[in-house]
Amino acid sequence: MGQLEQAIIAGGCFWCTEAVFRDVVGVSEVESGYIGGTKANPTYKEVCSGATGHAEAIRVTYDPATISYADLLDVFLGTHDPTQLNRQGGDVGTQYRSAIFVADDDQHAEAEAAIARWNADHPGQQAVTTIEGPAEWYPAEGYHQEYWEGEGQRNPYCLAVIPPKLMKLRKSFQNRVKPG
Repeated sequence: MGQLEQAIIAGGCFWCTEAVFRDVVGVSEVESGYIGGTKANPTYKEVCSGATGHAEAIRVTYDPATISYADLLDVFLGTHDPTQLNRQGGDVGTQYRSAIFVADDDQHAEAEAAIARWNADHPGQQAVTTIEGPAEWYPAEGYHQEYWEGEGQRNPYCLAVIPPKLMKLRKSFQNRVKPG
């Protein structure tokens, strides 16, 4: 394994995006958190209010020798609805926006290219995914981490939303799914 890198993406509820990316080959860690807002160290309740400007997001640690940043972005855009402005399903507000939070100019260029690829592959649909950052990352409270593996499998919301996302991952990105 080479030097690990990180990607920060927001695609609605972080429980849902975390569950998807935990199953992606080359990903060694997924952390739920908050990014893109104005308040330092926001709480879940504050972010959910929509008043802080943060997005619920995940920080993905991955091995670029196994999966490229471009491939991660393709999985991201392909496993949520990037055409929904400030919402994913029943989750509505800027905290649920579709966004790629970049760390540098290279990631910015890759994000632009990924959105262009998605738009080209989906005529008549336009991704509203924003490219933001660099921005300060704030880890979410501990009970949000690895949520699907624990409490999430008893949460009716998660049971309705996450399995279809995992099926989409397995169907559309078969070569990007961890075995087992």
